Amino acid sequence: MMKIFAIGVNYKTAPVEIREKLAFSNEEYNEILKALISLNSVYEVCVLSTCNRVEIYGITDNEGELKLEVLKALSSFSNIPEDVLEKHMFFYFDDKAIRHIFRVSASLDSMVIGEPQIVCQFKDSFQKAKELKTARHILTRLFDKALNVSKKIRTSTGISKRAVSISYAAVELAKKIFGDLSDKNVLLIGAGEMAELAAKHLHDLGVKHIFVANRTFEKAVELADRFSGTPIKFEKFPEFLPEMDIVITSTGARKPIITKESFKSVMKKRKGEPVFIFDISVPRNVAEDVNELEDVYLYNIDDLKDVVDKNLEERKLEAARAEFIIDEEVRKFEKWLSQIKVAPTISKVRNFAEEIKNYQLEKLFNQMPYLNEKERENIELAVNAIINKLLHRPTAYIKDKAHSENAEEYIKIFEEMFSPKWETRKKQTKTYKK
Repeated sequence: MMKIFAIGVNYKTAPVEIREKLAFSNEEYNEILKALISLNSVYEVCVLSTCNRVEIYGITDNEGELKLEVLKALSSFSNIPEDVLEKHMFFYFDDKAIRHIFRVSASLDSMVIGEPQIVCQFKDSFQKAKELKTARHILTRLFDKALNVSKKIRTSTGISKRAVSISYAAVELAKKIFGDLSDKNVLLIGAGEMAELAAKHLHDLGVKHIFVANRTFEKAVELADRFSGTPIKFEKFPEFLPEMDIVITSTGARKPIITKESFKSVMKKRKGEPVFIFDISVPRNVAEDVNELEDVYLYNIDDLKDVVDKNLEERKLEAARAEFIIDEEVRKFEKWLSQIKVAPTISKVRNFAEEIKNYQLEKLFNQMPYLNEKERENIELAVNAIINKLLHRPTAYIKDKAHSENAEEYIKIFEEMFSPKWETRKKQTKTYKK
């Protein structure tokens, strides 16, 4: 019987030394998919490769053979011995695999719960598998459902609503202070990674203009170009402060480059307009007492870390709500999956009924040649209705039992109720024709 599987390594099961050897480049992706779909035990397959996980999802009919074949394939690709690789891999089947896939797509299994990147990565992997036709009927249904579950969780819970990165936390605070940011000017003093990321978030929100001051002017030019901004000489930045609504500092200065005394004149020129200062430097670039000035909102990296930690706890609470949604959606998908497993049996029963119907109608119409086309059509409609009503209850029953623990036994009984052997049915059909 076909099984859904999820196999691989992630940040929970394997250190980065293992994950980086397994990671696939874009150029290798097609090659890996083709190699996996060629395995005897694999019928459908998709691969998700990110910095935190390399996971293979698919359909198999042989759990034991699948483990051996996938281990061998991954070992060959990564040059990691099979016994070492196996220690770091997880192997999930059926409901555990479905649950894992849903949790991954909804970012409940991410290092940072609620992070949005995984959804795009999941979609891209799915699309590549569809293009290469390694994801077909069951995986397509599964991945479509996983993406629907992800959307449902994001819209009905708060797992992605609270900032959990230092840079994004700063932007969220700026939004609380100013509301609309589209008419605000931003000054970057220094060009550290977190300052650059905060500037990107602000730029994405449509801030009016970004200015960049850096001791190395060429770097200020380079960074300003990325945000359609304006580079300024480092020594000139104090002249621009009165025009700035948001200031982000990240220099290597050993003492404050903005003091309370120097900023008093800035606030006089701003005439009561608030200013937000995000100081992510260590040592700090902005003197602590600057925060005492009216309409100045100063946050250092520790202040923002407190916000992030609190938001992470909030996300964990929301994630608990999301798990209930996962439970329900896994049950629904299992029910659908179990029903398609009995579809071939139901189809055989209905085909057999169709054979008998066609034979009997042909015999009847030969005996009653005077029937016109409308009368023949009405008789066939009546016979079809009788067949459908007779088969409705047993087929509904077997669909219901298909997701029980003894599903295979119920399916076997269902088949035997109509005929112990399908060949016998063919003989019976021939007998009708004599």
